[in-house]
This record gives sequence, C-alpha cells and structure tokens, in this order.
Amino acid sequence: MIQLRRLDWVLNGALIFLVAASLISLASTAPDLFLSQLLWSVIGLVIIFFVSHFDWRPFINYPWVVWGFYFLSIGLLALTYLAAPEIRGVRGWLTLGPLQFQTSEFSKFVLIFLYSYIFAKLHVSIARPKNLIMSFGYCLIPVGLVLLQPDLGSALILLGIWFGYLLVSGIRWKHLAIIFCVAAISFGLMWASFLKPYQKERITGLFNPERDPLGINYSVIQSKIAIGSAGFFGKGFGQGAQSHLGFLPEAQTDFIFAAFIEEWGMFGGGLIIISFILVLFRIMRIGLESENNFSKLVCLGTTILFLLHLALNVGSNLGLLPVIGVSFPFLSYGGSNFLLNSLLIGVVQSISVHRRF
Repeated sequence: MIQLRRLDWVLNGALIFLVAASLISLASTAPDLFLSQLLWSVIGLVIIFFVSHFDWRPFINYPWVVWGFYFLSIGLLALTYLAAPEIRGVRGWLTLGPLQFQTSEFSKFVLIFLYSYIFAKLHVSIARPKNLIMSFGYCLIPVGLVLLQPDLGSALILLGIWFGYLLVSGIRWKHLAIIFCVAAISFGLMWASFLKPYQKERITGLFNPERDPLGINYSVIQSKIAIGSAGFFGKGFGQGAQSHLGFLPEAQTDFIFAAFIEEWGMFGGGLIIISFILVLFRIMRIGLESENNFSKLVCLGTTILFLLHLALNVGSNLGLLPVIGVSFPFLSYGGSNFLLNSLLIGVVQSISVHRRF
C-alpha cells in the first residue's frame, strides 16, 4: 500500500485520460480495432503498476545488462530487415504468429537506458570530442538499420534522443556548431542514398502545400479540413465526416489527433495537449527529485522521446512538419508503441516510488 501511495497519481490520471480518449476515438472511427486497443491498454496499465514495484537503479552496476539489451536491439533490427514481411512498404515489424512487433520501438527504449548509463558514468567528460563521437556511433548503427527498412520517423527520433542528451551534457558551442555541420552533411547523404522518392516528396511537399492535392499532400489537406471544420466543441461522437467517409487516411494512427478534434473540437484537442504536457511535466519533476544521475537521465530521455513524438505527430497533422509516420503516444492505435511506452512509464514510476522523501 505504501508503494501505491508513492506512485505519481497525477501522472497516472493524465495517462488514463489519454487512453480513454484513444478508445473513444477508435470506438467511433474504427470499431474493429477497439477491442485490440482495449487489450493493449489493459496490458500496458498492468505493466506500469508491475514495473513500478521494482527498483531498477542497481542495474547500472551491471554494465553487461545495458550492453546486452543494446546488442539485442541491434540484432532485432538486423533480423527485421532480413526476415520481416513488407507492410505498407516498410520492413519494420517482426511477425510472431498473430502478433506483430515493431523493433524500432524497442531500440528507442534501449537507447534511453544506454545513454543514461553512459552520460551518468562519464558526467562532464561526455563533452570531450572523443566521447561525443563515441556516443554518436552508438546511435548511428540503429539509425542506419532503421533507415534501411525504411522508417524515416523512427530514425529521426533515435537521432533526437542522442541530441537531447547532448544539450544537457555541457557541450561547448563550437562543438555544437560542428554537430550541426555534420548533421547537414549527413542529411545530404541520407537524401541521396537512403530516402525513397515518396519520402522526399513528403518533405518537399511541406514547402508547397497546394502541390499535388490528390497525391503527396492529400493526407495533410484532409487533416487540416478535419481540424478546421471542427469548431470549438466538434461535431460529436461518430459524426466526423473526414474520418467516417474515408477522406482522412490513417485516422487511427498518424492522424488520430485530427480525427479526435473533428469530433470533439478544439476543446477536446486542447485537453489532449494539456494532458500530455502534464505527463511530461510530472516525468521531469520525478527526475529532478531523484537522488542519482542515472534516474534523472532516464526521466530526461523519456521526456525527450515523448516530446519528439508529440511535436512530429501534431506538427504533421497541422501541416507544419512532413508526414513521416510518427505516432501520438498513448493516443494512436498500436501495440508495440503502447507497451514500450508503458514500460518506460513503469520505470519512471519506479523511480518515484523508490526515491527518498
């Protein structure tokens, strides 16, 4: 009972609201997916409460655990590229009977723990050029394998996790400028060698939103129509024309935010954003109140991951960023993302439970 009282119930409440909003949206736009998401939601909440009871901090004393998970994630990404079936043009899911597991989601989880371990161990010396190059190398391997799938969204998030850790490492401005130059060169190489034509068109379409309204910009245009026609309180449950008449693609995953706003208006969309910001705030607070750097950095990494997903998903729904297939945590349909995000929240809650008061 003491451990239950030490859980961050404000964080839990915000998450439950997001899960409930997801289920309501799916019940309206995709009833056939409702039961599956309900199952994932129940399992995810059980994972949060189960994981929160264990103190994971001692694992930093066993480097082989951290490195074992890292190399396991690399192996799973390689296996995915070699053996996974192609689903919507991407080899990103390993199939285990009736279940599909997106291995890039596991890589995000592992990278957070790897960088938390490395940055906590090296502390201020992480800003040395040798250590910066080393930390980038650990990120570059999974990024390359993810780009081969090809999954641009997950690759950018993996890079964003690394960059987010750098910003709090005490890195010098001249080193940061060098990183931006390297990033520009890397993007040029990625554009020339890795990106598929449709991915390039999505990026260029961002700067010419009226171009090809029935092709590359179709999804964004329909998303804007769904959001713009919603009004303050929306059209009501089951009344979203864009999603119900099939005009809005991926209304259960990439564009669930637009689908939700169409039915529940700016008021409902505002509640979603406020709830998610509350989740981020509570995670950061738990991290700041932790006694050791590893726990602080795990909370930092979790915040970075969720913030990147939020920015890329909402930005694409509003036409401010290209559509690159990034989900909205705890709102979009999908098992892999939901369960691994739940695992991260469970670890954060474990840090909250086991901190000294």
